[in-house]
Amino acid sequence: AIGKGLLKIMSKMGISTYQSYCGAQIFNAIGLSDKLLAAYFTGTDCTTDGAGLIEIAEETVRRHRLAFSDAPIYRGALDVGGEFAYRVRGEDHAWTPDTISKLQHATRKNDWSQYLEYTQSINEQSERLLTLRGLLDFKLADEPIPLDEIEPAKELVKRFATGAMSFGSISYEAHTTLAIAMNRIGGKSNTGEGGELPERFTPLANGDSMRSAIKQVASGRFGVTTEYLVNADDIQIKVCQGAKPGEGGQLPGHKVDAVIAKVRHSTPGVGLISPPPHHDIYSIEDLAQLIHDLKNVNPAARISVKLVSEVGVGTVAAGVAKAHADHVTIAGYDGGTGASPITSIKHAGLPWEIGLAETHQTLVLNRLRGRISVQADGGMRTGRDVVIGALLGADEFGFATAPLIVTGCIMMRKCHLNTCPVGVATQDPELRRRFSGQPEHVVNFFFFIAEEVRQWMSKLGFRTFNEMIGRSDRLDMRKAVKQWKASKIDLSRMLYTPPAGPDVAIYNRERQDHGLDQALDHQLIAQAQPALEKRQAVQISTEIRNYNRTVGAMLSGEVAKRYGHA
Repeated sequence: AIGKGLLKIMSKMGISTYQSYCGAQIFNAIGLSDKLLAAYFTGTDCTTDGAGLIEIAEETVRRHRLAFSDAPIYRGALDVGGEFAYRVRGEDHAWTPDTISKLQHATRKNDWSQYLEYTQSINEQSERLLTLRGLLDFKLADEPIPLDEIEPAKELVKRFATGAMSFGSISYEAHTTLAIAMNRIGGKSNTGEGGELPERFTPLANGDSMRSAIKQVASGRFGVTTEYLVNADDIQIKVCQGAKPGEGGQLPGHKVDAVIAKVRHSTPGVGLISPPPHHDIYSIEDLAQLIHDLKNVNPAARISVKLVSEVGVGTVAAGVAKAHADHVTIAGYDGGTGASPITSIKHAGLPWEIGLAETHQTLVLNRLRGRISVQADGGMRTGRDVVIGALLGADEFGFATAPLIVTGCIMMRKCHLNTCPVGVATQDPELRRRFSGQPEHVVNFFFFIAEEVRQWMSKLGFRTFNEMIGRSDRLDMRKAVKQWKASKIDLSRMLYTPPAGPDVAIYNRERQDHGLDQALDHQLIAQAQPALEKRQAVQISTEIRNYNRTVGAMLSGEVAKRYGHA
């Protein structure tokens, strides 16, 4: 068992020999003091200074007292657990029966007062320090701005996207409900790594659209065709996932029915595993080439790269910006637990707050911030989370678990078993009939979030959302932290505001130059017009030089736009 577990961890890290681990220190610390790290973990990075030996010793003694206490009520009793699923008197969770119920009632009845009760419950949990942002407070303006002067909610919701949950991991009904809702409000839904049925590319008779605006290209390339790519507003290259960095997606065989297999170009009943790395990306130059290829296929789409929050992600994000990506996602460890192995849920990834702050600071210091849009993703639940994300440097925001809960998810933690009792994460036809979610519920949720954001903007003194991006000087460490260890934490590095003159952009306001005007395909498309318009055979003879980085991709995109995958 130990050997099997060791091999699992080694596979996640992507390093295959034991010798390569010796002294490598491929981990980050959270909330440990610099003095402790210098003495015992020399060279380890930590963004949040915190506990030292005294605090660690005190916590160990408390645990021992709890285990060997003579209190009659606890004698012979086992800990109820609740690490992974909610248990009464167990480990604290953000999603409890109470918060789930309040959110579902609020969105189904379009009840603002019920939504405020939900946000109060979530924010009270923040005071119990379930998240890093629970340690933060706002520096409010002396005079609030009238709400009618604040950017309207219908504009704010365009910054929201749903998370990358594949058709296969969740049901057809859940997947299409999210897509319809996001298309109604001008936001974006994400296909995840599982492709999309071609019939969803055509709008419905009532004007709705089931087409996901974000098409994901992950390591397994499941469902990726030229037709799939040309029907995207964003094409997202998934390098890793926030809740399980270093691992690929896995869809059990019992969830791969005939439709899923058709979309993914695989075999029904056979499990699908994505490799942890992209086998065609081993350098930033390889990534730049893939970005260029995808941009050629669909010149109208933004090219996005999904990274995981970790110390050092800022350097990677700077490389992504220089590789001419239009968008980067920083995914935190809070979300995505429906598809994560148990060993990863608690022990992999970092909060998005750390990775987002570092990414924004690095991009601003290198004068790259204006060229790329930054999205924060992972465990977003309220408008307060969105505002903190904006102040730390995010332009856009991804929500996954919360919209699923709005559509009916009750956090049974059975996503991988195909037995979801509410029809959200199952392919079983009988269980799918129980799905009760409606696009209207999801629309209500995102407008509630936007209205809450507007209220915070009023209190902070910002009229437009762009004014708020990167203003980490308006955040502060909470003064009255009610936890004996947390008061030691120092977030000054996370809240650092990089110096930026008036000529330095601190939010996305420029377009990347992909050099598409020099593409050879413009000549090919012009010469192939008889084939494209009238299906007549053409023969083209032209020279291909070594500076023609991509040839035929743009032409393939034109064919797919007209005639689909066939």
